[in-house]
Amino acid sequence: MTWSLVVTEPEYRKAEAVFDGAADFTVCSVPPDEMLLAERIRTMAAPAVVLGVETYRGPLYAALPAGGILARFGVGHDGVDKIKATAAGLFVTNTPGVLDDAVAEHALALILAAAKDIAEFASKVRAGEWRPHSTLELRGKTLAVIGCGAIGRRLARAARAGLGMRVVGCEVRTELHAALRRSGDFDDVTAELAQAIGQAEVVSLHVPANADTRHLIDARALDAFRPGAILINTARGMIVDEDALYDSLTTGRLGAAALDVFETEPYTPRTPGKDLRALPNVTLTPHIASNTTAACRRMAERALENIRLILTGHPEEADLVASPAQIGQG
Repeated sequence: MTWSLVVTEPEYRKAEAVFDGAADFTVCSVPPDEMLLAERIRTMAAPAVVLGVETYRGPLYAALPAGGILARFGVGHDGVDKIKATAAGLFVTNTPGVLDDAVAEHALALILAAAKDIAEFASKVRAGEWRPHSTLELRGKTLAVIGCGAIGRRLARAARAGLGMRVVGCEVRTELHAALRRSGDFDDVTAELAQAIGQAEVVSLHVPANADTRHLIDARALDAFRPGAILINTARGMIVDEDALYDSLTTGRLGAAALDVFETEPYTPRTPGKDLRALPNVTLTPHIASNTTAACRRMAERALENIRLILTGHPEEADLVASPAQIGQG
């Protein structure tokens, strides 16, 4: 049996060979505009769509048939309205686990880039300037990992074993603390954000985006950072109040920041005059932590497998983050 499948263009390009090689799907790539996606889904009578990080709040949910699938190409699913999806009788899936190494590696790269002022040095040398200065040595310094899921744990292991850092985990689920300590990935674990960041030279964010984590790192949290500390964010942009971050960086409270995610993407400053791109102590990348060739292949394969499982009557085996009410109740 062959099913029609709509895939947003950026995700299609990331794993074109996987999508084109799926003999049981007729794949059509469409720009990530919601109206265009909805129109193509109806035209093709597609039961599923593979989506990127964009936010979808309107016609997409009515375009899919009951039992249809919104398949996220990635882990975060804050761009999908799960309440609307459930009400419309739709499934929502994501692809956990397959991008953990890629994101942890990128977080580690940003830590090194910020600690060693890589972006600033590279810019100066390209401009013909030769202005060396001292940078931060990480061995013996403390890294606070905020959110001790799979990515946070991978980063903790790399920083502890590879760089000789002391690693403190901040995890709100206190029932996990004993297991996290036994794992050997962390030197200590706490549920208190201020306690974790107050002792760290580097703070890396790995929490999901939801109502509880919006602006988790705000002016008050930034005041709890050690003077000169470094903030790393490869999770979601909404977790950080970018205006407060700008203020903390320009006043010297925070030493540096390295960000892969932003409140608005492509990045635009929330407030005119508070543009993070203008600051020499900020390293920015365009939401590419999970965008490795291997991770993209695995995300495409997992997204397709989730769709197959649901369409063949095995939704309980898929990576579900939302499902039709009758399935969820059963």
